[in-house]
Amino acid sequence: PDGVVNVIHGQHDCVNFICDHPDIRAISFVGGDAAGRHIYNRGSNNGKRVQSNMGAKNHGVILPDANKEYTINQLVGAAFGAAGQRCMALTTAVVVGDAKEWIPEVAEKASKLVVSAGHEPTADLGPVISPESKTRIEKLIQSAVDQGADLLLDGRGLKVSEYPDGNFVGPTVINNMTTDMDAYKQEIFGPVLCVINVDTMEDAIELINRNPYGNGTAVFTKSGSSARKFISEIDVGQVGVNVPIPVPLPVMSFTGSRGSFLGDSHFYGKQGLHFYTQTKTVTAMWRESDASDSLTATAMPVQK
Repeated sequence: PDGVVNVIHGQHDCVNFICDHPDIRAISFVGGDAAGRHIYNRGSNNGKRVQSNMGAKNHGVILPDANKEYTINQLVGAAFGAAGQRCMALTTAVVVGDAKEWIPEVAEKASKLVVSAGHEPTADLGPVISPESKTRIEKLIQSAVDQGADLLLDGRGLKVSEYPDGNFVGPTVINNMTTDMDAYKQEIFGPVLCVINVDTMEDAIELINRNPYGNGTAVFTKSGSSARKFISEIDVGQVGVNVPIPVPLPVMSFTGSRGSFLGDSHFYGKQGLHFYTQTKTVTAMWRESDASDSLTATAMPVQK
């Protein structure tokens, strides 16, 4: 029927309209931190139910006992698929011990990915969303170099001959990063893999739990005990074991946490149904003595 689905195009005024209009009773948002906090605060202040899914910095922990070839393939796909422009992109590899020796092979495999327009059948990844996004990504890459990281694969300045005006950034791998670098602290939202080396899995868990975001994480290992320890101690809403992008089936809920989410009910699954449901509780009591006569009364009622 008319009015069930309405599409509004716009920016700040449209957002504030949705946050303020009394006929809109719930708001579900996916996007950046600044917009997410604004929508959550303004909508909540107007008495609306709000779920705000915001930024992310998703880490993949690589243990030395992991299946090497599988892990490299999964890491490359999860980091560079969709040109890194998805909230569950695996943007940061936390490499434990001797697994650091695999990173040159990650860069080599990433260098073979085909960058072109997204509709081209040969393309592995397409352009980033805008010229401004391209400029921001390239500045963050340079900031990591300036702050002491090693650039193993540089995707800046990439030209695709068929599309000379495209906003292309090629796969980029930055090794030996630290948590105080701008490219680590910010969500790059582009085809850039940040690599941090640590000595133990305990160090990796501590590093991830210090990060303000809690959207998704993964561990690559053949050890059930290591996986169980990681699952138990990690403070992130969605965890994969040998699964690089642990997005659940829709019957589950999308459970990003900490700095990645504001609200009390996630989308997907039972929580999603609850978010869009207004509950009503009815309490009633019936007495036998209140039952009406079983016979039809045809006479005038009189005082008894």
